[in-house]
Amino acid sequence: VQLQASGGGLVQAGGSLRLSCAASGRAFSNYRAGWFRQAPGKEREFVAVMSGRGGFTYYADSVKGRFTISRDNAKNTVYLQMNSLKPEDTAVYYCAASISCSGTGCSGLSTADYWGQGTQVTVSS
Repeated sequence: VQLQASGGGLVQAGGSLRLSCAASGRAFSNYRAGWFRQAPGKEREFVAVMSGRGGFTYYADSVKGRFTISRDNAKNTVYLQMNSLKPEDTAVYYCAASISCSGTGCSGLSTADYWGQGTQVTVSS
């Protein structure tokens, strides 16, 4: 599976952005897909995941209520709608597929088998 992320940019605090991730290769609907992010000087962290058919979603506590993950398997694309952005959301955002996570609601360690290139999101205060 090859993944191509897009949609990052510079936005003021309180603003919105929509990230997209286009997949090619094996049947995308077979995979959990979602997003991670990495801020400068910090480790990569889980943001959101959606099951292959969209039956469940999990979010990091830091983005719950502000970010929404969705997918369109007909287009082999997963999206991340980000609202009410904060400066602490500034990071490189990576889309991923075949995500495995642990803990209740993916609160534990999460990883993925397939990664896209990152897209920079910068939120100014």
